[in-house]
Parts: sequence; C-alpha cells; structure tokens
Amino acid sequence: MQQVQLLAKMCILIDENDNKIGAETKKNCHLNENIDKGLLHRTFSVFLFNTEKKFLLQQRSAAKITFPGCFTNTCCSHPLSNPIELEEDNAIGVRQAAQRRLKAELGIPMEQVPPEDISYLTRIHSKAQSDGIWGEREIDYILFVRKNVTLDPDPNEIKSYCYIGSFKFTFWFA
Repeated sequence: MQQVQLLAKMCILIDENDNKIGAETKKNCHLNENIDKGLLHRTFSVFLFNTEKKFLLQQRSAAKITFPGCFTNTCCSHPLSNPIELEEDNAIGVRQAAQRRLKAELGIPMEQVPPEDISYLTRIHSKAQSDGIWGEREIDYILFVRKNVTLDPDPNEIKSYCYIGSFKFTFWFA
C-alpha cells in the first residue's frame, strides 16, 4: 500500500537537455507505454561510503514497483515537483531530495546528511524495462556521500543492506 501511495507523487518532467517542462505522477513516469512515447523524468542515485571507504549497498524490497528484490546503490529516487526540490543552482534541489529519501528509505537522520555533505558529480541518461508494465527513462543525477551514518531501514523500501569493501566492479559500474 505504501508503494502504491508513492505512485501519486509528482515527479519533474524534463526534456533531453534536463530542462523542466512539467510534472507528472511517479506512476505515469514509470509506465512503459509512456516511456515509449518519450516521457523523461529527473532522478538521482546516491553512493554512500563510510570513512573506511566501504560502500553501502541495498537490496530493494519485494514491494517495490520497479526492479523488486534487485541489488542497487545506496539510494535511488526522484526529486519532486515542489519549490524546494526544483531549485537547480548547484543541484541543491536534487541534493535536498536525496537527504529526504535517505531518511525515508534508510532511516538516516537528516542532520547526518545535510545537502552540503552530498556531492553532485554528473548526470546520465538511462532507460530500462523492469517488466512488461514498468520501467525507467530518466536523467539521473549521480551523488556521492562520504561519512558514517546511523541506519534504521524501512522494510517496505529495503529488503537488506550491507557495506562492502574491496571488490571488482564491472566497467559500467566503476
């Protein structure tokens, strides 16, 4: 039920150059039928490392609409179409959205990850089908955090998590 309620949130619609062109529900942004028509939205991916240089990896819960049960980076989500998260200077709106979602998904207290501790690196275009109904087409802001945090994950969001140290990456992940 929680995941269904999140589908009503308003995401930021963008053009191919990441210019805001409107807003649409998370549900409509993730339907393959709309993705096939060119619908594109803004997202972010947080990569959190602790001070021992270990990366926080999560496994998405089975309740997630897209890619349930899959392993992914620390936190992936959407800035919402509201005045705070629409701010574009130095990606501050996206970084504030990341702070909000780190709290919602992983239970990280907001004061432990203020926007100034979240580094914006770049943006990437991505498109993928999750299944026959749901998928992704987005411009994804890549964010890094390096600090120790307190975790209290929401089981509706995250099935499991772990910190990983030395490991070999695929070339597209590194």
